[in-house]
Amino acid sequence: MRALLRWSLLALFVGARAQADVPPEVQLCLQHLKPSERERAARALGPLEALPRYRVQLEVDPKERLVWGKVQVEVTARNGRPLSELYLRLTPNTRSRRVTLSQVKLNGQPVTLEPGPESTLSRVALTPPLAPGASATLEMSVKATVPRAPAQSGSLLGGGGAASGGDHGAFSATSDFLSLVGVVPQVPPLDEQGKPWSGPQGIGDLALYEPAHVLATVTVPPGWTAHATGAPMGEVPEPDGRVRFGFAAAAVRDFPVFVSRGYRSETTTVNGVTVESHFLPRDEASAQRVLKYATQALSEFERRLGPLPYTHFRVVEAPLSGGAGGMEFPGLVTVATSLYRASVDPSAVLSGMAGMEDLQALLGEAGGGAMAQMGATLERTLEFTVAHEVAHQYFAALVGSDPINAPVVDESLAQYAAVLYFEWAHGKAAAERMRREGLVTPYHFYRLSGGEDGRADRATGDFDDEMQYGALVYGKAPMFHHAARQLVGDGPYFQALRSYVDTYRFKWTCKECLVKELAKASPAQARALGALRVRWWEEAHGDADLGAPDLGSMMGGLGDMKLDAESRKLLEEILPQLTGQ
Repeated sequence: MRALLRWSLLALFVGARAQADVPPEVQLCLQHLKPSERERAARALGPLEALPRYRVQLEVDPKERLVWGKVQVEVTARNGRPLSELYLRLTPNTRSRRVTLSQVKLNGQPVTLEPGPESTLSRVALTPPLAPGASATLEMSVKATVPRAPAQSGSLLGGGGAASGGDHGAFSATSDFLSLVGVVPQVPPLDEQGKPWSGPQGIGDLALYEPAHVLATVTVPPGWTAHATGAPMGEVPEPDGRVRFGFAAAAVRDFPVFVSRGYRSETTTVNGVTVESHFLPRDEASAQRVLKYATQALSEFERRLGPLPYTHFRVVEAPLSGGAGGMEFPGLVTVATSLYRASVDPSAVLSGMAGMEDLQALLGEAGGGAMAQMGATLERTLEFTVAHEVAHQYFAALVGSDPINAPVVDESLAQYAAVLYFEWAHGKAAAERMRREGLVTPYHFYRLSGGEDGRADRATGDFDDEMQYGALVYGKAPMFHHAARQLVGDGPYFQALRSYVDTYRFKWTCKECLVKELAKASPAQARALGALRVRWWEEAHGDADLGAPDLGSMMGGLGDMKLDAESRKLLEEILPQLTGQ
């Protein structure tokens, strides 16, 4: 831990922002929070020095797909309750043991690490239990073998996350990119009975944690770069030519790590936030637009939802698999390579899929304008995806919610916030188009393919597949927010949305919490708002509420092409394949 100790010494010279009663390492982490946000975080979370604290040292060998190092976790028994056991979650171990922990010590003494109730969990008994307010330090060695990315990695179309172990490539390696999401063992939140929250279910997100501080170094070979959440702490050359990258993060609910080779980067600033875009050189033109979309979305959200608490925000191009467009983490998001390239070469989206040759022929018959129209649709999809991932910085990175048992809470709001972004940035007509293309269309695709409407508010593991999950959670459920806005009016709706963010900032929210804020802003509609939430999230009225499928909207206008009856029938048969089922 010598490198981390050097950082601790440097923290003593941070300057006037340092507080005498805050440990130097915490002071260093707090550089990741805007100065104005530190007091707000303390009001929500209590003394910031009492948050869980991670010290991480990782080394990466991309050629062999190996990761190893040491992790130290310091926890304090909070909420006035003793702590009798400590759990650690490793999300890459959902289906196989990809990450192992060894040489585990508790307060410097060797301890036994036991299997937890799930494959991703390990458990350490605290004997005697940790008294309220007392702290304990767990340290361990970490070793991981990163699986190769699936063959279809980088394809915009795909069948969910099954091929990549249900994680869309979150823990995978290509020749130029390693996604190491979940390699750092983290302490999961506990329920009222002291049991850990559920972990990955094979569909949807992987996990979310209590706000914590992280000091990390990631050492990589020459020519490689590390990307992670947090304020950058510099790049230090090692004697053997490798480079050690440092990061300090504060009050974050996750700590993702990525390693790339040959990437370029561009940077800009929005309201005190350094926004970075990291991308492959061949995708530079798309990456410039991604950076523009990210900064526009962040600017709009900060104006209406309040400031992002962090000083740095990163967008990293990644070869996601299973049809995923992006992944969200506190202070960092990934966007799929397939989306960077789709609008530039729309025909690439159609290659390799059953029936796609026929669709390409149809588009060819319709003239060059049809392919250009498809490119414009895919460009809107890219912008919408970026806005969705930026919205996740608020829901659920800032306003925390359970991504496994209640994915409808954050995903539906991130989707509708992306629609709102289009309204704020491009006008109401553009927003209405995206509402239909981004929300209504996935539901209609699902129904046309034979899927049944149902309850959107359920755990990720209770969905049959990714297509059903997408249709109900990303498609139908966000329409609750649209219906609530129509019911109470723009003024009360936006007032409640801002109050929701302010009230639950750095905290955990609930399924009814936004409805409560809406009811405060519009008391006369309290009962109707509750009924709307039940209708859209718990019941099956999608066909009645969303209407009949609109082929034109479903293809971004391509459905309006002048086609004969036989060609139109073929188009309708091919359309559901574009959802990747």
